[in-house]
Amino acid sequence: MSKEAPEEIRRRFAEVVSRDDDRVDLAQAALLIAAEEYPRIETSFYLEKLDRMADLARERAAGAETPLDFISAINTALFDELRFRGNIDNYYDPRNSYLNEVIDRRTGIPITLAVVYMEVARRIGFAVDGVGLPGHFIARHSDENGEVFIDVFNRGRLLGEVGCADLLASLSRGKVALRPEHLLPATRKQILTRLLSNILGIYSGTTDYHRALAAIERILLINPDSLSHIRDHGLLLAAAGKTTGALDELERYLTLAPEAPDAEAIREEMKSIRQDQAKLN
Repeated sequence: MSKEAPEEIRRRFAEVVSRDDDRVDLAQAALLIAAEEYPRIETSFYLEKLDRMADLARERAAGAETPLDFISAINTALFDELRFRGNIDNYYDPRNSYLNEVIDRRTGIPITLAVVYMEVARRIGFAVDGVGLPGHFIARHSDENGEVFIDVFNRGRLLGEVGCADLLASLSRGKVALRPEHLLPATRKQILTRLLSNILGIYSGTTDYHRALAAIERILLINPDSLSHIRDHGLLLAAAGKTTGALDELERYLTLAPEAPDAEAIREEMKSIRQDQAKLN
């Protein structure tokens, strides 16, 4: 198995996410995110693994007639037979955010388990969306008869709207109330952005600026006009000692958002960066 050059992996990712949302291959994009961390993996190998999981789910769904029949079949295949589970013991392990590791270890966080669930469901012709609740990610099947929500982190348990509200209240300790927009389906690009945001949060917290920068750079490939990410990219570059790039990015932020609430704080940060540069000259 040959090692792929990082720039080629990044180029392939950029090409995938440049497509219209409904043409973005979610599993391929998620595997390309993983490939920067694991450059020897072959995305086709893991796509074939998803195909085999779907074959099992299709067998279990033989004779299925209702949405609940299909959900039960997928749950049986993934959680009972293949033993996928939420990683409760080590939630912030970075491996939980890389789809190859989730498939190999059969453990992950809500969003990566949801990607597996959605991709298996899609392969057997059953429509499942992702839903990005604040602080938790679930799946959803919707048809003319209504909606059913699936908590993939907890073995595919079924939730109605009241159950989603209770889950959110529990996770937020009563600080966040469910709103209708919380239950809207996430686009594929929103899912990838959230996945990368998890990686960004992990590595920013450990001051692994190389990996944090790699995450935010890919977020900006998906959302090139995101002001908050342009700003945070500049701040990360500064933290990593890349002062020229940091100033360029923070200047771009202020040009695009001169009246931003934090504009003055960013100007002060730029002044501090320039002072640090001067000390080195």
